[in-house]
Amino acid sequence: MVAAREKYSVLLPTYNERENLPLIVWLLVRSFEQSGNNFEIIVIDDGSPDGTQEVAEQLVNIYGSDKILLRPRAKKLGLGTAYIHGMKHATGNFIIIMDADLSHHPKFIPEFIRKQKEGNFDIVSGTRYKGNGVVHGWDLKRKLISRGANFLTQVLLRPGASDLTGSFRLYKKEVLQKLMEKCVSKGYVFQMEMIVRARQLGYSIGEVPISFVDRVYGESKLGGNEIVSFLKGLLTLFATT
Repeated sequence: MVAAREKYSVLLPTYNERENLPLIVWLLVRSFEQSGNNFEIIVIDDGSPDGTQEVAEQLVNIYGSDKILLRPRAKKLGLGTAYIHGMKHATGNFIIIMDADLSHHPKFIPEFIRKQKEGNFDIVSGTRYKGNGVVHGWDLKRKLISRGANFLTQVLLRPGASDLTGSFRLYKKEVLQKLMEKCVSKGYVFQMEMIVRARQLGYSIGEVPISFVDRVYGESKLGGNEIVSFLKGLLTLFATT
């Protein structure tokens, strides 16, 4: 009967995702209802100027305030703090983090849940680089940057997971809380540090191959500054772990 008490809180940080948000929420609700798992979706909007927050308010009306929780912030404050903010409002004992831009398909969530139960894993991470994991919609340059970043990370940090920079994961809530206390990185390095710190603390990590699709609407937030900060963060982690 333990399974009946399990609840999955999905944290969806958003910034200018007005077109994507209704779709990702509909897909999430459908996936959870079909699999019969208890859930809530927490939207953390960082003051999007495109009307994302207004769309989220409409979604609360459609699906109910018990299933969709809007917990906005006044301005863009970064991914790590968005998760901390979202966790304060999460009532689930498992937390799922994913992108709101349709890069991550909710159809993989039942597989994450199955994998977690199978090995009682502390973390289940979606991987683009193992099994039948795949990336759609990236040009060669973007693929090379991602592969190169992943390769460098594997060589320098030996993290025990195949996809360090991905952001589609399931965590036991208390594990995510502990990791958030330890992590100091921002931006794209943050996801990588979470896995590295998990290995340090002896947490178990399961992996599920996923297909990653480049964002459908809106602009990608990866630029030259992010690549530079990623490399700096990687070297910092190498020096301190």
